[in-house]
Amino acid sequence: MPLPSFAPLRTIYFGYRHGWGQVAPLLVCLALGLLLSAVAAAGGLAEVKERGVLRHLGIPYANFVTGAGDGMDVELMRAFAAHLGVRYEFVQSDWGQIISDLTGHKVESKGDDFQIVGAAPIRGDVIANGMTVIPWRTKVVSFADPTFPTQVWLVSRADLPVSPITPSAVLEKDIAATKSLMPRRTLLGKADTCLDPDLYDIKATGAKIAMFKGTLNEMAPALINGESELTLLDVPDALVALQKWPGDIKVIGPVSERQDMAPAFRPADKDLREAFNRFLKGLKASGEFRRIALAYYPFVIDYFPDYLPAPR
Repeated sequence: MPLPSFAPLRTIYFGYRHGWGQVAPLLVCLALGLLLSAVAAAGGLAEVKERGVLRHLGIPYANFVTGAGDGMDVELMRAFAAHLGVRYEFVQSDWGQIISDLTGHKVESKGDDFQIVGAAPIRGDVIANGMTVIPWRTKVVSFADPTFPTQVWLVSRADLPVSPITPSAVLEKDIAATKSLMPRRTLLGKADTCLDPDLYDIKATGAKIAMFKGTLNEMAPALINGESELTLLDVPDALVALQKWPGDIKVIGPVSERQDMAPAFRPADKDLREAFNRFLKGLKASGEFRRIALAYYPFVIDYFPDYLPAPR
């Protein structure tokens, strides 16, 4: 799969353990019983149809969930609910709890792994808000087929005296060139998301890292307002920011490999995930998926020309 060209970045000045101690067997059995009860209560395809509603967990983010009742993933999940013959329901969450809202487990990421730190009520059947497929998440949830291509970019204010990299034919070289511009610069990241600097070994660059406390949608405005010289943004958020604040920000270059975004299901709900994958395949074959994606991200094919092939 070809990687995106960064040529547009040169021509457009964007201005984007505890270990279990020894626990009495009775308590272990009780804990397992509660866990199995929670999973059973969550259900899968049959439960969704019996309940008559698909609960879509989402967070207002970029143009996947706009917060105004629409967005690319909102449209996809509305259409999926209609396909299943059930009612659609949006359940708003946040990045700190959305996985627990799906799985019933409170989790903390630990590099490419995770640990369970508590229990939580299950509030939804599927996460869909531009969630990036990263290693630790694949161990907690089951991702459907990809619905959006992405990558993490380094973005600065337009007036910062740092020029976008000159793209090469080798992504590893481009990433190294981008990182070489970070030393002693202030940089915003966001923990427990695809914008977590720990995922890309940013500390080793000598950048002065700060973890942003606001929402992902607020990272570009924070950059523009002078809270940092640099920030990490993923492709969809950067594309939205470039449309909203042209002339205020610029993309310096990539810090990650190409990634995918996809809806996430509970691992036990294999039938629901497979039903979505079949639905998505049909949506792509009809051309409707292409229409939805371009309605919210009209410039995505400038960077990922292979993402939306015209239907035959």
